[in-house]
Amino acid sequence: MVKKHIKITPRTMAFDFSESRIHWIAEDPFSSHTYNAINILLPAGEFWFCRVFNKALPLITDDLLKEDVKAFIKQEAMHARAHIQGQHFMREQNYDLEPGLKVANAIFGQLLADKPFGIPVDRSGFLENYWLTLRVGIIATIEHFTGVIGQWTLDNSHNWEKFDADAEMSDLFRWHLAEEVEHRNVAFDLFHHLLQNKHGFYLTRQALMAVIYPIFMYLMVDIGRGLARQDSLEEMQKLAKANVFKMWWELEKVGRKTGNLPTFSFLTKSVLRWASPKFHPDHEGNTEQALAVLNNLPQYVQAPPVRFS
Repeated sequence: MVKKHIKITPRTMAFDFSESRIHWIAEDPFSSHTYNAINILLPAGEFWFCRVFNKALPLITDDLLKEDVKAFIKQEAMHARAHIQGQHFMREQNYDLEPGLKVANAIFGQLLADKPFGIPVDRSGFLENYWLTLRVGIIATIEHFTGVIGQWTLDNSHNWEKFDADAEMSDLFRWHLAEEVEHRNVAFDLFHHLLQNKHGFYLTRQALMAVIYPIFMYLMVDIGRGLARQDSLEEMQKLAKANVFKMWWELEKVGRKTGNLPTFSFLTKSVLRWASPKFHPDHEGNTEQALAVLNNLPQYVQAPPVRFS
């Protein structure tokens, strides 16, 4: 039976954080700052996603995949803009975001640029195309985590209400992560489309995961630690002095205790699933569940007027 293709829908959202609080999951500052770190890390990354996928568009020979990639770009651009709103909110709460932003911009604006740190990849075009394909693979690896965290959010974010979570911030992350479930296949399918060697595809994506997973986890906890360092709560300032391994253990403990965020072990199990030769992100989420959430968010305005030549 051929699986029905569901068209990806870009959405314009309008959020108002004027009444929000920095500990937006009340009585759970650790989880709040873990999510707040997303506001710092992701805009640079998601705009980078858009730049890379725009460069890949001319290489796509499958019309359906090309339409999915265009919709993916529109969604990611809107995610970045919404999280920049989150940055403005955090600055209004007197948080210094520059250390985290510098790291994000160094990674996505320099290291992973068309010309890493201004150095041309090559002059023949071969390595340039491979560098593009490899960056699509990096995006596919990152999208694995956003997809599984997205499905976790669909299944568990109702728990936030038990902690009197801020509705506007809750919906920001529900919307973003539900769209990650909606488009979870796109980056993986594009990477496979561009890197058509079956064995090379499997080995490359495993190598990418071996590099991306520890970096992804480190950046999330380190940027969250930077926010905790500025927190008025003594318990947060004390935690900010912990090393990265203690922070990962804290992620596990808080996730199990509160149910407000996915645990380190949950994410690690998803990496083990990725290792299977039969892995495909289609099996990692429920599109219908995501659409049910997306179509009922009060901030949903309309599809954004983005055009492609």
